[in-house]
Amino acid sequence: MAYLDENFLLHSPTALRLFHEVAKDQPIIDYHCHLSPRQIATNHRWEDISDIWLGGDHYKWRLMRANGIDEGLITGDSTPREKFQAWAETVPYTLRNPIHHWTHIELQRYFGIDLLLTPDTADEIWERTNAKLAEKDFSTHGLLKKFDVRVVGTTDDPADPLDDHETIAASDLKTWVVPTFRPDKALLVDRPDLLKPWLEKLEGASDMTIVHLSDLLAALQKRHDDFHAAGGRLSDHGLDRLPGLHCTDEEAGVIFNRARAGKPASAEEKEKFSFYLMVFFGQLDAAKGWTKQLHLGAFRNINSQMAGKLGPDTGYDTIGDTRQGESLVMYLDALASSGSLPKMVLYNLNPRDNYLFACLTGAFQDGTFAGKIQFGSGWWFLDQKNGMELQLDALSATGLLSRFVGMLTDSRSFLSFPRHEYFRRILCNLIGSEADRGELPDDFQALSKLVGDICFGNAKRHFGFDV
Repeated sequence: MAYLDENFLLHSPTALRLFHEVAKDQPIIDYHCHLSPRQIATNHRWEDISDIWLGGDHYKWRLMRANGIDEGLITGDSTPREKFQAWAETVPYTLRNPIHHWTHIELQRYFGIDLLLTPDTADEIWERTNAKLAEKDFSTHGLLKKFDVRVVGTTDDPADPLDDHETIAASDLKTWVVPTFRPDKALLVDRPDLLKPWLEKLEGASDMTIVHLSDLLAALQKRHDDFHAAGGRLSDHGLDRLPGLHCTDEEAGVIFNRARAGKPASAEEKEKFSFYLMVFFGQLDAAKGWTKQLHLGAFRNINSQMAGKLGPDTGYDTIGDTRQGESLVMYLDALASSGSLPKMVLYNLNPRDNYLFACLTGAFQDGTFAGKIQFGSGWWFLDQKNGMELQLDALSATGLLSRFVGMLTDSRSFLSFPRHEYFRRILCNLIGSEADRGELPDDFQALSKLVGDICFGNAKRHFGFDV
């Protein structure tokens, strides 16, 4: 059997039909990613394959380190060709890691190359990929068009300017590129050294002076309004877990004033203030019909020596084992009790929590919107075949798979769009194989609707994207 052929991951007749007739050509709504708005605004082009393929990709960096590659060939001052060779030397050792799949799918879909990347093929692949990169349409705009990406949801701090989004909106790019509101730095009352410079940036972005808590809330609401005007319809938070201590207006004001004056909040004060602001953010989202995303459960930058040298998002993170349920329930209940529970997507990073998250969503559906509270797709260390299947099974067993908003890249790379194809193949194989075993009805029309909705239609409706 050929590796990565047109029927890759499809193991039954109905699975083949569902993918090739329904899923394959569906447009993409990449509603959560970390693509650079600046690179889209400038229709960025890349110098070489190392620039686009290895720059910032901590998934690959982790595997190179595990393969004994010196850091100088990963994030150091080595030449792009030397770094590419180091990656070529690593790839043959990545068998059974999803990156072996992704690497070669990307070579096929972007560059038309069917060779396996090895030290022996590295010269040819270096030359052929770089020749492709030099073509006119190999730019950010060209790739968004090539993969029929209808929406890109970037991840943006409320203190960031939206100039790049304005430039994109005024361009002839057909893809709708919208900002996602991620205000996690507002919770840093335990780190005044980080909070104070962020507040100064927020003052500039909002054109407001922030002295008291009421000023902070007003500035955040102003930026939330600005994001909405720029097309934003989602917010996002990346937290170890939800805070779980209630906080009054008076307590929150005192904590903020002390942090503003340079006094770090205690652990209990940080938890209270964070809960207070998270409720406020939920109210903002509910008022505008937005969807709130909660990415929960990562232990970040745990190798303090290396994270200190290279900074965050360099591959020194892992799955966390923090208890999630109690504080998450408290948070959702606080919003529901006040009539301000927004649409949500909940992502967990520890697979032990799959059924906790999937089942919990059902307790907060309120009949106002189909699939209002979502159990999100396999995230980060779980966005691979086994992790996706586990997520799909838990969601199917406890809720409505038919209302699922589907896949996203959560990536910083413009070479990651085939992850949607990867997910769609896994989805079609799951549905098609069960149908062929008699575990689902032999009704291709119904199965086609299920697959089409998960690939595109549900996200379009859920997030309100008119594309």
